[in-house]
Amino acid sequence: MDGTQFEGKVALVTGAGVGIGFAIARRLALEGASVVLNDFDHSLAEQSAQSIRDSGGRCFAFSGDVSEVAFVQEMVNYAVSTYGKLDIAVCNAGLTVWGDFFEYTEEMFERAVSLNLRGTYFLAQAAAKQMRTTGSGGKILFVSSVTGHRAIRYLSVYSMTKAALEMLARNLVVELSPFNITVNCVAPGATVTPRNLTDDPNYEAVWASLTPLGKAGQPDDVAAAATFLVSQSADHVTGQTLIVDGGWSAISPVPSLDFVEKPDK
Repeated sequence: MDGTQFEGKVALVTGAGVGIGFAIARRLALEGASVVLNDFDHSLAEQSAQSIRDSGGRCFAFSGDVSEVAFVQEMVNYAVSTYGKLDIAVCNAGLTVWGDFFEYTEEMFERAVSLNLRGTYFLAQAAAKQMRTTGSGGKILFVSSVTGHRAIRYLSVYSMTKAALEMLARNLVVELSPFNITVNCVAPGATVTPRNLTDDPNYEAVWASLTPLGKAGQPDDVAAAATFLVSQSADHVTGQTLIVDGGWSAISPVPSLDFVEKPDK
């Protein structure tokens, strides 16, 4: 990271308290961007933003629930009032709700869809409106998943939402390109994050054994791909999905899902 690639740019990253979102926010900030870091957890958002500032980046926290459309607009307004504009929106906030299709409830469905789809859709809309108003273009990035390409048991709703984000990116090419706004997706494979380790403490070792490159992904692997897609190097790339999975989707082996099947263990 040379600290200058995003100099003068303003970026908003949701779901960025930990994991992939934090890695993206940190990388953007350390490469020169002024970053608004969002997380639902107020304390976590503040701590993570402070960590980035301590490392030399410009970053402010704005905590709240991205599934609420009014909050999304407040967040975009905050970015503009704080930094004067918005150049990059990374729609990372998302939720995995595991469940057997036959037992899936309306409440579980709404939890996943409201954040993964509604939150992303209306953040993209609010960001694009701002970018259109300033007339300087911009970059919008959705965070999808390899589960939008390969079926995994118990992830019917999650995988549906992730595939939908990739279609949304392709569709928005038609409406956003006239305003020089690109929209792309990054699709992580197995990545070592606090959420995944909570689901399965053996997550890293299990997925290392199933990934052709012999290791599970790290948040910085995804952040490197994400920052490329929102950089000037990707000015002519839009409507695309970049899969970051160590080759897993080429063969797609699936581990035991005992942590879903036997949640009491």
